[in-house]
Amino acid sequence: MWKDKLSELEEFILLTVIILKYDAYSIPIKCRLEKTLGKKLSISTVQTCLKRLEKKGFLNSVLGITDERRFGKRKRMYIATPYAHAALSEMKTIRFKRCS
Repeated sequence: MWKDKLSELEEFILLTVIILKYDAYSIPIKCRLEKTLGKKLSISTVQTCLKRLEKKGFLNSVLGITDERRFGKRKRMYIATPYAHAALSEMKTIRFKRCS
C-alpha cells in the first residue's frame, strides 16, 4: 500500500490530471472539477492540493513556455507519476472488493 493517504479531493484531482493529459494546469483542472463535483472551488484550494500531491510524489510539474497572451507568465503543467497510477489502481481494487 502507498505510504501517503489520499483525501477525496486529492483523488479527484489526480483523476482530473490524468484525464486532461497535456492540458493539466490549475485553471482547466479547477473548471473540470467544478463541472464534475457540481460545486465551486477556489483556485487556491486546487493549487494547494496540487502542490501537496507533488510533494507526496503523486504528481510532477514542469513550467510551460512563455506566452504573450499571459504577459510572459508560464503555466505549471502537472503529470501523474507511476506512483499515482498505482495508488489509484489499488484504491479501485479495494473499493470493488468492499462492494463484492
